[in-house]
Amino acid sequence: MIEEIEIISEERFWRCCFTAMASPCEVLFESDDEDEIKVLAKIAYDEAKRIEQKFSRYRDDNLVFQINHANGEIIKVDDETARMLDYANQLYQLSDGLFDITSGILRRVWRFDGSDNIPSSQAVTEILPLIGWHKIKWENPYITLPEGMEIDFGGIGKEYAVDRTVQLIRAKSTQNFLVNYGGDLHASGPRKDGSGWAVGLDDPAHTGKNALANLELKRGAVATSGDARRFLLCDGVRYSHILDPRTGWPVTKAPHGITVIATTCTEAGMLATFAMLQGREANSFLEQQKVEFWCY
Repeated sequence: MIEEIEIISEERFWRCCFTAMASPCEVLFESDDEDEIKVLAKIAYDEAKRIEQKFSRYRDDNLVFQINHANGEIIKVDDETARMLDYANQLYQLSDGLFDITSGILRRVWRFDGSDNIPSSQAVTEILPLIGWHKIKWENPYITLPEGMEIDFGGIGKEYAVDRTVQLIRAKSTQNFLVNYGGDLHASGPRKDGSGWAVGLDDPAHTGKNALANLELKRGAVATSGDARRFLLCDGVRYSHILDPRTGWPVTKAPHGITVIATTCTEAGMLATFAMLQGREANSFLEQQKVEFWCY
């Protein structure tokens, strides 16, 4: 078995743990077949690592790096990357430009490490010409970025990995399970006794220590967006890591956290992020979507 995967037998289920996409990852199973659990755990690990390698902006050996360093040249992408770019375009259109995969370049001036290090207005303004999905030429399967611009799949990659893992394990096993990648979850179905999987909503004010609420997830997905772990604090003002790509500055008056339940993790993550980008209108936005959610 791969050493990076830890498989733990607990009282009522198996917990398979590993690290990927800069997050703690786990898959929970109820089964008496340890050999099957090992096979399914490796499927999860391999897929999470594959997606991390393929779509991470931190690597210099993948297609994202090639796209971001093409210096204005045309790059041809594979079918999976094309689907991701089509989805990014859809999110950009649906959000009126608030969800923009070119805005990751703002990390050059923003460091959300809990300090009071706020960038200057000039530093932010100088980055803005390098942001804007509408400036990119995307004609499947060819993409062209103006020189200096970048794409960043960080806002959708982990949720995609969760849903892909669920699909792959379902194809190999009839048992139900729960995938949890850094707090983004997807339950394939209820537990053997008909109950749901226990999920706690983290309290942003006491992250990792208190739960604001507990729920039973029988089927479907949960995703959370918020500033519990990534923020700046200056002169009593808390700056969220959720940035408005049009201004380069954090969205104001948004909740500290938003958790959404949806059919897939990709959908839940999209709605949670869209809601955060709405600022003070987050609650009313989610009410219109007719989904179960928590704003806190």
